[in-house]
Amino acid sequence: MHYLLTVLIGYLLGCSNMAVYLASARHIDLRAGGSGNPGASNALILMGWRAGILVCAHDIGKAFLAVFLCRTLFSADPLAGALAGIACVAGHMFPFYMGFRGGKGFASYLGMTLALNWRFALVLLLAVVVITLVTDYVVLGTMTTVVSFPLYNAWSGSRIAALMLLPLSAVIIYKHRGNIVRIYKGTEIGLRSAHRGDHREHTRGGAR
Repeated sequence: MHYLLTVLIGYLLGCSNMAVYLASARHIDLRAGGSGNPGASNALILMGWRAGILVCAHDIGKAFLAVFLCRTLFSADPLAGALAGIACVAGHMFPFYMGFRGGKGFASYLGMTLALNWRFALVLLLAVVVITLVTDYVVLGTMTTVVSFPLYNAWSGSRIAALMLLPLSAVIIYKHRGNIVRIYKGTEIGLRSAHRGDHREHTRGGAR
């Protein structure tokens, strides 16, 4: 029963989407502009850096909260935190009230990593910042994170956690396939372009 409760708590927390709340308040259709994704990066593209930071903080925080709550409630189970975090990221990517078409999961994945192993998460966060600043593409930092964390768990002896994380990482990589293709074609919206607001026109109306 506690496994079911862990998954339910994590999933429902993951379904909370700040990007959708902000876009609805501003009458912006997240699907109509930018990357078309209801997540932090598209919030930055369509609504500015303040919205992007708020959405990112919310997505990180909800995964951190899911891990913390379930670790506290089910402290006898060493895998409760990882299971709750995975369920939270899944809830972000596949929310029931959006037809299971949500965000791409990176910020929540980072929040889960922060709750499970804050030292390694800080190293990853630094790597993401450096990679993003050098390349101008957040997605490359995303790939680094979702590949590195399962490998680190396997190397450090947490093989069951690594096996649990691998399918989630694979789904996140798959959901970012369009970004990789656009980078290859030179059409991906970079961080600097998003900050300037070059892609915010034609996004008003029909909020989701």
